[in-house]
Amino acid sequence: MNWLMVIMAAIFVIALLIMFEIYRESKSFVTKIYDVESDVFQWEESHTVVFVSDLHNHKYGKKNEQLLKVIKEQQPEFILVGGDIPVAKPGYELNTAIDFIENLAKEYKVYYSNGNHEHRMRLYPETYGDMHDVYTNAIKKAGVDYLINETRSIFIEDVKVDIVGLEIEREFYKRLFHKELQKEDIIGLVGEKNKKAYTILLAHNPEYFKAYARWGADLTLSGHVHGGVMRLPLVGGVISPSLKVFPKYDGGRKREFGKEMIISRGLGVHTIPIRLFNPAELVVLRLKPWKR
Repeated sequence: MNWLMVIMAAIFVIALLIMFEIYRESKSFVTKIYDVESDVFQWEESHTVVFVSDLHNHKYGKKNEQLLKVIKEQQPEFILVGGDIPVAKPGYELNTAIDFIENLAKEYKVYYSNGNHEHRMRLYPETYGDMHDVYTNAIKKAGVDYLINETRSIFIEDVKVDIVGLEIEREFYKRLFHKELQKEDIIGLVGEKNKKAYTILLAHNPEYFKAYARWGADLTLSGHVHGGVMRLPLVGGVISPSLKVFPKYDGGRKREFGKEMIISRGLGVHTIPIRLFNPAELVVLRLKPWKR
């Protein structure tokens, strides 16, 4: 009986600790910094860009003041948004997402590409009413460059950089069984890759990295998987929003065909509304010359 009580007490303590950790991770985030090197960049100093993805209406302080403060500390030259800032639920409030993007746009140039939540609101007005129009009209009015299968060309010093916002169809987000994205599908949506520019592809779903790399994206920025909800040592993320167990592309930096992808573990939660050993993260990119 004593051993049984010890075991029960241990289980209780472990459960309590797990619940505390889940709560703690729901209230905090980390800043993840990546050095992105290319022989195209021949600058004396690095250039800093912040990538935001999968906030899902989450709040870090009043009007996300904590998140905005950390972004400001990075001194970014512009902001890239990878989608899923609001939550697509009928009648769900949009003010949290709108306030956050508007406050970003007051300080920085913001390039915004849709995630599956914005895409869903746009596709099904019979379900979501005017949510998509209300949201997109507000962020466009704030000065956000809203990219739906569009490209914006900018110059960082003397380097031409193409920022491409890719929005793929719902069939590529289906759970368990879905169609595989091909290079030709991407060409059909955004055209051929400009070989004279360094290309940053905002592609919300990281599962199709091989297609993005074959298309020619020098750097792909993704999110969507939320780090796999819970992370295990030596294993990584446990499950994706599409219910794929131990997803290959769960977070961090990946490389294929000489190209690279950086996957944000996101700033909020949605489908499976917890995080465990998987802190939310703000991604910071430092673009710098490749050191041979």
